[in-house]
This record gives sequence, structure tokens and C-alpha cells, in this order.
Amino acid sequence: MRSALVTGGAGFIGSHLVDALVADGRRVTVLDDLSTGRWENLVGALNRGVRLTPGNVTDPHAVARAITAERPDTIFHLAAQIDVRHAVADPVHDAVVNLIGTLTMLQAAQRHGVRRFVLASTGGAIYGEADVVPTPETAELRPASPYAASKAAAESYLDLYRTLYGLATISLRLSNVYGPRQNGAGEAGVIAMFCAAAGAGHPVTVFGDGGQTRDFLYVGDVVNAFLAAGDNTRTGCVNVATGRETTVLAVAQTLGLRVRHAPERTGEVRRSCLDPSAAATALNWQARTALAEGLDRTLTSMSPAARRAQVASVAP
Repeated sequence: MRSALVTGGAGFIGSHLVDALVADGRRVTVLDDLSTGRWENLVGALNRGVRLTPGNVTDPHAVARAITAERPDTIFHLAAQIDVRHAVADPVHDAVVNLIGTLTMLQAAQRHGVRRFVLASTGGAIYGEADVVPTPETAELRPASPYAASKAAAESYLDLYRTLYGLATISLRLSNVYGPRQNGAGEAGVIAMFCAAAGAGHPVTVFGDGGQTRDFLYVGDVVNAFLAAGDNTRTGCVNVATGRETTVLAVAQTLGLRVRHAPERTGEVRRSCLDPSAAATALNWQARTALAEGLDRTLTSMSPAARRAQVASVAP
């Protein structure tokens, strides 16, 4: 039976990936310090034999315990510091988690003979204000925050470990992922926040005119991309996205939300949309969930209590 280690497996995307790996018959170990991940996200998986190793990816001893538990053939590295505002306020902590954490995982993978290493990277943040939209992998990297810089540096270490040690590494540059279990308190969680507000009947705040675009990608499609990457030999970096732009205002209107406008935020990327054609060719993957369908699934998944908690977490 094949085995996998998922770092950040109690988080939003990670827990969905864990569920999919278990459904595929894999033995799964999760490494998570539960600082942002939630125990509740793993209850079903733990009941089906998933092993949880509490610990941080920057701790070599915790990493070693997680790897030696099942000797995984694949590592899916999703543990990260993803809050851009926090990265700006504390870039050292951001770099420790996103760069040193990735390097610690790579070093352990190389020492223990792991076959495949898949990194959850970021597309919109790394490309910044791109000259071409949808943006291909060949575009110039323009990190506009410490978070984006730490992810770009982590990708470079994957390339280095592939060159030096032959470790089969791939970085998945994700667009704006949304879906059930997402926390709307962070900048990445605009749809979670909007769905919570829709369920509670609250208005939402839109910065500027709301015409800024994002490439919204449903979490189930992201999980399928990780599964495809884990079973593939492609190396380097691949965009995982829909290739379709949607304005923030359009999302609010689709959910029937009342909108309050606030001043535009300095430094916010106006257009962000990734070209997914390489993923279609290399991984035989494409996004299949329409935005309306994904929004409905996300809204349906929220209990009244969850909606109230989401709204409270982002209230001014």
C-alpha cells in the first residue's frame, strides 16, 4: 500500500487532500502543529487510520518522527504561513515557516529516500502585476510581499534538491482557492467571508470599485491536481487555476450581498489570473467546478454557527 505524508493536513486544503488520499487507499500521516489547522477537519480521517504527528515543519525531530512513522513515498507539503499582512508585519517568522520549513522537509525527504515532493506554492502572489493575463509559468516573478518572496525562494530550493540529489520535486502555483473548511479571516478567504455573510444576511466590504479580478478555484479541483502531481513525473512548476477572471464585485452580486465600498488598498494586485494549459498537458488536469456550483457547495457546507463565527472573525 502506498503511503503519503501531508504537512498542514489539518488545514483547509490539506484536510481535503487527506480525505482524498484515504479514499484512494493510501496510508496517510499528517504533520501539523494545529496553530491554524483544526482538529475537527481530521476527525473522519483519523477514524479511518490516518496518523497525526503533532509538530512544526521547522522542527527536524518532529519531521523525522512523521517520516519514520510510515516511510512515505510522497510528501505533500502544504504547511505554510499564508497571511500576507502577517508576513509584512513579521517577515522573519514568515521566512522561517515558509522557507526554513520547506528546507527542513526537503532535507528529511532526501535523507529518507522519499520518491516525490509536491509543494503548495502560490501563483497570484509570485507573479504580482503580470504583463500577460492569464499568466503562464514563463512569466517574470515579481513578488510584492515577504510571503510571495518566501514562496519563490522555497520553489528555488525544490529545484536545487532536484538537481543535487535527484529528488522528484514539483511546485503547484495555486490561484485563489475556496471551498468548505476555509477560514474567511485571512486575505485569501474572500469567498468564505462572503458566503458567511450571505448566510447571516450581513453586508460585505469591497475595497475600491470591486473590479479587481481573481482566478477562483474550487478546493476539490485543487485536490485532484495534487493527486495528479503526486502520481506524475513532471518536475518544475505548474499553474493550478481555472484561467478565468472574476471580479470581487461579481462574487458579491452572485451571492446577493449588499456591498459597502471602502478605499482601495495600497499595493493590491488589480488583475490576477493564471494560465493552466501546462497542467492540462503535463498532469492531464483541468478545473471542472463552475464558480456558481462551488459557491453553492461552500454556502451549503456552512452551519449557522459556522457562518456566525466567520462573520465575527472578520468584523471591523
